[in-house]
Amino acid sequence: MNIATTRGTTSRAMSLPNILTYGRIAAIPVVVGCIYAQSILDGPLWLRWVAVTIFIGAAVTDYLDGYYARIWNQQSAFGRMLDPIADKLLVASCLLMLAADGIIHGWSLWAAIVILCREILVSGLREYLAALRVSVPVTKLAKWKTTVQLVAIGFLLAGEAGDQVVPVVTQIGLLLLWASAILTMYTGYDYFRSGIHHLIKEDEA
Repeated sequence: MNIATTRGTTSRAMSLPNILTYGRIAAIPVVVGCIYAQSILDGPLWLRWVAVTIFIGAAVTDYLDGYYARIWNQQSAFGRMLDPIADKLLVASCLLMLAADGIIHGWSLWAAIVILCREILVSGLREYLAALRVSVPVTKLAKWKTTVQLVAIGFLLAGEAGDQVVPVVTQIGLLLLWASAILTMYTGYDYFRSGIHHLIKEDEA
């Protein structure tokens, strides 16, 4: 690799869209730490509002990184690889922490399990199809699924602190979590069907 190529790769890796994605990943331990300190270590409730604020900021970068990458023509293979990873890390970490917190419990755990299993399934399919140089585009419904998922987690992170302001905050969060789980199953099946189609074609070739 020559110097020009190295500089070009470094420049793309440090573009604003990728920096926003890095920020989303960096927000994860802060959000998880705040909920852990409040719930497990019996810290003050304002820590939940700190977690919600940082989470909202991280969720907004999920839109902004793609937006700036498109309008500034800064799309890169590195960004396309890292962006969904950052999303999955953020969602999975928050769901696991909320389960440990007890906000997600009982039957609602199944909604979280469905979401996590779908993410693993789609990641595996994408990795396999990438080896075949087959691209699986993100559908509009999948984007709506992500939006509902992030809103649900935001409500659940507020938890008890939110319930003191509006008593149904946690219940709204759990309802939205189930809605996102239903969308998750539908979009996951869509990806799975597409993956199976390419698998059959590969076996027949």
